[in-house]
Order: sequence, then C-alpha cells, then structure tokens
Amino acid sequence: MNPVKSVRLALALLVLSFAAASWAAGGSVRLDRAQIDVGDPVSLQAGARSFVNYCLGCHGASLMRYNRLRDLGLSDSQIRDNLLFTSDKVGDLMAIGMTRQDGKAWFGVAPPDLSVIARSRGADWLYTYLRAFYRDASSPTGWNNLVFDRVAMPHVLWHLSGQAVLEVREFRSEGEARAAQLQSKAFSTIAEQGEGAHKRFLLRSMRVDVPGSLSPAKYDETVRDLVNYMVWMAEPAQQSRVKIGIAVILFLVVLLVLTWLLYRQYWKDIH
Repeated sequence: MNPVKSVRLALALLVLSFAAASWAAGGSVRLDRAQIDVGDPVSLQAGARSFVNYCLGCHGASLMRYNRLRDLGLSDSQIRDNLLFTSDKVGDLMAIGMTRQDGKAWFGVAPPDLSVIARSRGADWLYTYLRAFYRDASSPTGWNNLVFDRVAMPHVLWHLSGQAVLEVREFRSEGEARAAQLQSKAFSTIAEQGEGAHKRFLLRSMRVDVPGSLSPAKYDETVRDLVNYMVWMAEPAQQSRVKIGIAVILFLVVLLVLTWLLYRQYWKDIH
C-alpha cells in the first residue's frame, strides 16, 4: 500500500475512534462551554465562596487545605472570617462531619469528594450539570437533572436559579430533533423512544417556572465562578507548572542555539 494512503487511513481511523469515544461518553447531551480562566482571582474568590457555602455541607474536598486559598489573594483573616465554617484552623483540610454511611442513608449514595471532580468530569460537564436541574415529583429529592438522570443530589442552588420544569417535544426523525436542538437557546437532550416505524425522538428541555433571586445570566456567571474554582482546586499549582514549563522550553531553545554554535566552531576546520 502507498505510504501516503496508509498514513491517511490511520488518521481517518483515529478520528473515527475519537468521535465514537466522544459519542459514547456524551451520548446525545450537548454540553455548554464553560469559560474557565484560572488566572482570574475575582472569579476564583467568588467560586470559593460559593463552594464553601453550597457544596461543602455534603461534599468534602479532602485534598485541599484552607490555607491554599492564600494563592487566590486571600489573607488568613479573610479565610477565617468568611470561609472557615467546617473547621477551626486555616491549615485544616476541607473535610466535613458527615460520614459516608450517613450520606448513603440520607441520599441513597455517598456524596463524592470534590477535590478532583473537575479533572474527572470536566469543566463543561460540571457547568452544564449545575444548570440542568428541574422539578420532578417522582424523585425522592423532588429534583432531577438533564445531564445526570435520576441524580440523588438535590438542587442546592434552586433559590438562586429558580425552579424549572421539564418540557418534551416529539419528532419523527433524529435529524428534525437535532435541528430543533441547535435552534434552541436552552440546554436540551435527545432521547429515543419506541422501535421501528414507531420510533420517536424526544427533545427534552427546561423552562423556568418560578424565578430565582438571580437572573439567568447572573446565575450562569455564579456557576461559572464555582466551576472555575473547582478546576483550580483540582490542580492549584497549574499556573506555576505552566510558567516553569515555558521557562524550561526557553532554556532548551537557548541551549540548542549554543550547542549548534559550538558544533560549528568545533567542526569548522574539519569540514
């Protein structure tokens, strides 16, 4: 086989494999993009405040210490006065009093530790998930989620976002459903129902029924700050790592130039 054709075939297979893996991971869920910027201290501080106030009651962050928030520009007194609710010392871990047994008894499943949830789930998934809760009377908590169906977690930010209800539209073909999904500004998912000639495609979206204390745009910003903080928390040293990496690359480039000049000087009389 022609080498060029072989390379093209390999690239095509790689692209198809990646697409299949992406489809399997995301299904018909079209995730919204989170505008993450771990270099924005104002956003990170706001996200840390939301995390402590709304997440740390049930979810721990056992790999993070409160004093690491100094990297966000906060002093020990600011951390102690505004963010230290589950511990007594700034140097303590972000642990919670609820045990896994209690969490499983109350919610049906133990709430996961959120230390590295952003690396596990991804920023876009978290951003979409926290904006996809709707009222569901059949759920034990009274809430469900378009991204995580039958989720055990209640919507702890409901008084900020308001209460949404589920809306379902039925289409005869997947193409029609996806066209409607692309035209819709609201987050939505597509589900198949039935088989053969009776197959239908359900476009599931949400409509705010009871407004919250924040406008939709302000709530999205609040969630973005929260996710931004969780991305930073999953790897607090990432900015330092990037800076060190750039410095190392620049050093290697300079070393390469010096090595090449030395090579020319050493071999000039031989060649």
